[in-house]
Parts: sequence; structure tokens; C-alpha cells
Amino acid sequence: MSTATGVEGLLRDLAPQVVGLLVRRYGDFETCEDAVQEALLAAAVQWPAEGVPGNPKGWLITVASRRRAELWRSDAARRRREQTAAALQPPGPGPAPAPADDDTLTLLLLCCHPSLIPVSQVALTLRAVGGLSTAEIARAFLVPEATTGQRISRAKQRIKASGARFAMPPQPEHAERMTAVLRVLYLIFNEGYTASSGPALYRTSLTAEAIRLTRQLRDRLPGDGEVAGILALMLLTDARRPARTRPDGALVPLAGQDRRRWNAPAIAEGVALITQALATAPIGPYQLQAAIAALHDEAPRYQDTDWPQILVLYELLDTIAPGPMVTLNRIVAVAMVHGPRHGLRQLADAEADPALAGHHRVHAVRAHLLESAGDQEAARAHYRLAARRTLSVPERRYLESRAAWLTPPGSA
Repeated sequence: MSTATGVEGLLRDLAPQVVGLLVRRYGDFETCEDAVQEALLAAAVQWPAEGVPGNPKGWLITVASRRRAELWRSDAARRRREQTAAALQPPGPGPAPAPADDDTLTLLLLCCHPSLIPVSQVALTLRAVGGLSTAEIARAFLVPEATTGQRISRAKQRIKASGARFAMPPQPEHAERMTAVLRVLYLIFNEGYTASSGPALYRTSLTAEAIRLTRQLRDRLPGDGEVAGILALMLLTDARRPARTRPDGALVPLAGQDRRRWNAPAIAEGVALITQALATAPIGPYQLQAAIAALHDEAPRYQDTDWPQILVLYELLDTIAPGPMVTLNRIVAVAMVHGPRHGLRQLADAEADPALAGHHRVHAVRAHLLESAGDQEAARAHYRLAARRTLSVPERRYLESRAAWLTPPGSA
């Protein structure tokens, strides 16, 4: 591992701890987070060249505190308050920091505040908790840096306007806020695993960051079954990544993947996590999805997949956490157990849901089921329709290749 890579990992681990400490000390999340970002950038430049200091966390706290004071002084309306605070507070490291574990969890909950829309929660989480710069987040999501910066700035302003404090939410709100945290982490992972747009199927920086942050959360909440479930789900899903594309970047569906290329240690870890969670914690939607992923990963061959058990799990998931993608995946399981015609009938009913009507994945599933049923002409038409509607270049190429494969020789 290179020095730069080691520094990058260290900075991302320390970022939420330093933000949390400064916010606890000074109480201004917006200014403190900006100051920590500048300290992280300074460290990213200096440490690879000059060496990591003996107390890297203390270095970041000192630099961020100085930068925060500069930012504070630059605001003329707050000049008197700064002078008063400076007179009352002696220089130096200040009071002992609160436990880093508590700060990281509190920071995650704050970044997923209910006043924020999901896209803002994601951006703020990646910056404040993940330690990514605005430019890194923008590159990961293929959006302009200015757009990402505006999202982060508005998110911090909205949190301030809401009166939210840097503290654990009241117990009645805790479950709802934790649900938001898990949703944000999974949004980050999914965007990395199957990019919604652009030329690449993967954005590995996002999948790696989602797994890293979820591991941190798991360390802080070892008894939470859903946290274990979502970490297991990420590991079991990402384990297939080495076999999911060909050397030219073409998409390889699950049925055609070389399972010898799957990441066996990640599968073993994921299976162990979900096995323990299902045995010791109340069942939740992420645990059910992880259990489904485990059944896929443990099958030696695609034809050995336990589809009846997968269907049972999807039916349970559809009961406790219904959603359009759950519906589509359940229909695929129905077709694998009861035949493609049965799946096609359920798919026709499911299209009444506005969230599914016209979605490219509906056309892709219909094409697959029609192909399985032997209706190649109709399957070809729906593969082409799905290809026109997806924004992902690898998905489009795969769907077009399926349509071409079903095209009789000599026909247009």
C-alpha cells in the first residue's frame, strides 16, 4: 500500500471524529465542517511528503480549530463574539474530546436529518462522515462540483435552520433516523454497484466507501440486526463484482457469471454476519435481502439456486417492506418457480404501480420472461425498448446484445 493510500484511509477514519469534536466544542456545524475539510486537504498534501505526525488526530484538530477561527473572524457580524470567545477560552487543545464512537454515530444521524432530501443526505454524509472532498463526491456521482457544493451548503443551512443540535435524537425519533442512515448508506452502495448513468457499470469508490462507513456503524452498534444485515448484503453483493463484467466492460448476468471469480472471503463474512443476525435479532428488510443474496452466492451453479426459498423470502420482504424493485425481483422468483407465463401475468398487474410504469427494468424483466417462454419476437422488442430507456451505457449494450442475439439472420 502506498503512502498516499495509507494517508487517505487514515484521514477518512479520522474525519468524523474531528468534525464531532469541533462541533461539540464550538457548536457551529457548518463552520466546523468547512474547517475540517480544509484541514483534511492540507494533510492530504503535507503528510505524504513530510510524513504522518505522531498525533495525526491532534494535528487535524489544531489545524481545523485555527481555520475555524479564521472563518469565524471573516464574518464581520460575528467579530465581537469571536473576540469574547477568544478572551474566555485559552489557546491549546481544549477539553478532552467526547468518545469518537459516539461522535461518529451522532454525526451520521445529523447528516441524515429528516429536513434533508435523500440526495442532500448522501452528499453531506460522504463529506462530513466519509471525509470526501466536494470534488471527489462530484466525480463519483458525475455531477458538476458546483452542484455538489451547493447541495452540501444548503444541507448544512437547512440543518441549522431546523434547530437541530449535535446530540443523539430523542428515543422516539431514533428508529426513524437510523432507518434514514441505513437508506443513505445503501443508496451510496447501489449507485456504486450499478451506476444509474454514464459509461461505467461500477463506481468502486462509492461501493468501497459505503462498505467502510457501514463497518464503522456496525462497530458502534454490534447488536443491531439491520446494521449487520445491510453490511452482509453489501459484502454478498459486491463479492460478485469480479465476474460481473467482461474485460471489455460488457455486463455479464448472474446466470452467466464464472462463480470461481467471486470473492470467497467476502461471501464467507457476509454469510456469517447474516446467519448470526437472523438467529439473534428481530427480522428486518435488510436481513431478508442479505439472506436472498446468501442463497445466490452459496449456490455452486446458477441452476442449483434455491428459488423456492428465495421466493418465500421475497414474499416476506414484500409484506414488511414493499417497493417497486422488490415487486420486480419477486416476480422473477415467481417465474423461476412457477414458470415464465405465471410471471408475465403478475408483471402485467404490477405495471399498475406508477413507480413501475414505463421503467426500463420492467421492459427488461418482461423481455427475459418472454424469451424464457419462447416468444422471441416480443422479447426482442422489449429488450430494445429497455435499452432505449436506460441511462447506463453497459446496461444498454447488454440489452441491445440480447435483442441482436434474438434477431433472425438476414432481418433488420
